[in-house]
Amino acid sequence: MKHVVILTGAGISAESGLKTFRDSDGLWEGYDIEDVATPEAWHRNPVLVQQFYNERRKSVLEAQPNAAHLALAKLEEKYKVTIITQNIDDLHERAGSSNVVHLHGVITRSQSSKKATLTYPIDGWEIGMNEKCEFGSPLRPHVVWFGEDVPMIVPAMNICREADIFVLIGSSLAVYPAAGLIGYVDTDIVKYIIDPKIPTVYNLTGVVKIEEKATIGVPKLVDELLNA
Repeated sequence: MKHVVILTGAGISAESGLKTFRDSDGLWEGYDIEDVATPEAWHRNPVLVQQFYNERRKSVLEAQPNAAHLALAKLEEKYKVTIITQNIDDLHERAGSSNVVHLHGVITRSQSSKKATLTYPIDGWEIGMNEKCEFGSPLRPHVVWFGEDVPMIVPAMNICREADIFVLIGSSLAVYPAAGLIGYVDTDIVKYIIDPKIPTVYNLTGVVKIEEKATIGVPKLVDELLNA
């Protein structure tokens, strides 16, 4: 069974109504990234950071998987599929995909502010400031902030090396280290890129560009692969 490895970015979730991580003005939902997405912000104003992610979590839970998410889940009928996502939402899982690697964490879980590998499910959409982990430290969103290590990046590199088919969806390839993952894909295999604005890729062969938004381009590609 061929292994399809898919890297998804903010573009696929944007079509479910979720704002992309960083807008053209450098803000996320009107906030400076430095005020809500760094360890320093958490130490400086944990109440603001907690409130920000509680609101984002509520938006995620209200959003629904779109046609692109649902199409990717169908690929498992014929292929081994691994989705590596830069997104912190759980829309891939809710669409039915069974093997999802979250590079930047998942907002529907909390984590210990003392030990990042200690995570918990969240009951509802809020983490309270009085909620603590088993070590007694406050719970924070299970999200990788700027300046923090990306613990899943090495497993993701190894997954990309195993790909028989590679698909990039809705990513501008602007955020590292995730943007470098395509470089670990074997030079001989086909690489599909789906985005209304195809990002620039250097020194890559076998690239097929599908200049469409995810809800149009992904179902088309999935039908093609399932009928191959």
